[in-house]
Formats: sequence, structure tokens, C-alpha cells
Amino acid sequence: MWVSDVRHVLVLPDRDAAREVAEELPDRFAVGEEPQLLRDALAGEDDAEDAQWLVVVEDPDGQLDTAALDAFAAEYEGWLEAP
Repeated sequence: MWVSDVRHVLVLPDRDAAREVAEELPDRFAVGEEPQLLRDALAGEDDAEDAQWLVVVEDPDGQLDTAALDAFAAEYEGWLEAP
């Protein structure tokens, strides 16, 4: 069975949580590439306080457990974005 490249997006409430998640991901999950951190400003909002942060995880073999990723993000008051 062929699996195409998969990208997982974890949504976190703030920059600190996103940084912690990005730093801990390689230890908890077998990720080959360093996760990317992105700021996701809410529609129409310029204030950094109203921004969510995204941690983007590449999963080229489709091997990461999405339930485990969601539970991991929940430890930081976040969630795994549905594809």
C-alpha cells in the first residue's frame, strides 16, 4: 500500500507552548525533520495575544499515530488539526 506524504498540524494556544511541543516532539515521536513553528493570527486580529501557534510535522511515511499526536497537543491545551 502506497502512502503519500502526510503533514500534521498541531494547534497551540501560544508561542511558549508551541516551542515546548516542537522541542519535545523528536523525543516522543520518530520525526525525521525538525517541526516548523508558524503564527496563525485569527481572522482580522493583529494583536499577538489573539494568535494561535502551529507546529507543522512532516510524516513522509504516514507512520505517526494521530490519536497520540492529538493527546500530546492536549497536554499543552492544544489539538491536532483535522486534515
